[in-house]
Amino acid sequence: MAMITLEEAQNYVLESLGALAPVETPLADALGCVCAEEIVAIEPQPGFRNSSMDGYALHAADTTDGPVRLRVVGTVLAGGTADRVLANGEAMRIMTGAPLPTGADSVSMIEEVRVDPDQASVRITRTISVGEFVRQPGEDIAIGQALAKRGDQLGATKLGVLAGQGLVSLKVHPRPRVGVLSTGNELSGPSGALGPAMIRDTNRPMLVALLRQSGFTPVDLGIVSDDAVEIRDTLQRAVEKCDAVISTGGVSMGDVDFVKSVLAEICDGHARWMQVAIKPGKPFAFGVAGAGNTPLFGLAGNPVSTRVGFELLVRPALRRLAGHEQPARPVINVMLDCALRRERDGRMHLVHVVCRFHEDGRLHVESAARQGSHLLNAVAEGNALVMLPDGIGLDVGDLAPAILLDGFSLESTRAS
Repeated sequence: MAMITLEEAQNYVLESLGALAPVETPLADALGCVCAEEIVAIEPQPGFRNSSMDGYALHAADTTDGPVRLRVVGTVLAGGTADRVLANGEAMRIMTGAPLPTGADSVSMIEEVRVDPDQASVRITRTISVGEFVRQPGEDIAIGQALAKRGDQLGATKLGVLAGQGLVSLKVHPRPRVGVLSTGNELSGPSGALGPAMIRDTNRPMLVALLRQSGFTPVDLGIVSDDAVEIRDTLQRAVEKCDAVISTGGVSMGDVDFVKSVLAEICDGHARWMQVAIKPGKPFAFGVAGAGNTPLFGLAGNPVSTRVGFELLVRPALRRLAGHEQPARPVINVMLDCALRRERDGRMHLVHVVCRFHEDGRLHVESAARQGSHLLNAVAEGNALVMLPDGIGLDVGDLAPAILLDGFSLESTRAS
């Protein structure tokens, strides 16, 4: 079977998918979800004139001629209101967020006010401008202003804005529920002694964690043996309760690699087995099944292949289901501080590397993991995937395209 490019495989998957139908969701549960409706402001923000500083509310005209002494006639706290109109020659003590008294048009901040010993009057030491330290109604949000649109990802700040409008729920595309299945006679769970020729299942725990990290809801489908009937029954049940299903193993050319044939069967012709021109992760199967066209992803069983396949082929597709307009992570250029060598084989090599910001403000590749589709621990510290094109590799000082996997581990380091 001829290999196809990564771009062709990605497009084939994405063209089969659309966003999940919107659901009404509590605001508290909507973090990271994609908005599915237009939301406009129904209340101004701020809703009234209020002080942006602790200080004294006053008439700016009283300070036109320079320093002046004003009579203190009250105090306004946040959440309270003044009990009288402020006249010329008067001032009121006011706290941050408190509404301006009727008649006042400005605030002198406390640091610039000299309070007389009897607390009954204050001296304003400079000319105050009209509106100084006053938050005006609608300054941040005006009634009718667009606050969220379809396709917006809802971050914490946006949710705070919407909560400020009194919203308790909104329509979003739901987080996909994603089934995770490991296949293989050799696989064992985490407990108990390992039998001869058995290995612990690492793919399923890793994928469950990756799904949670990416904002999706994992559904653990367990381990099944290399049995076509068992694989088929498990996948068919998963299609009924999940928005997508990921299986690992059984997609290569071995005698018991049944996943690719099972997908062809249950997807009723809407499945494809591919040899993608990448290393690791070349064998890949994909199809849609059931009344809801549930996508099923068959990833290679070696753990690093699983990790790469998830990042390049599964995660973008799940983001499409979740309604994201930009399904894939951005690709950026990084500077190589170590040479990345390879042999020509017609494939793009995905190399786990450790990147750091250096004093030049650029991301530098400081080290590369040992390569091997079974060497999961070797790539565990990697925070980026360098996309090494076919050829003999790249040298120190070259720029290489990379996908950032972990933005929290790019702390600055001093270049040696």
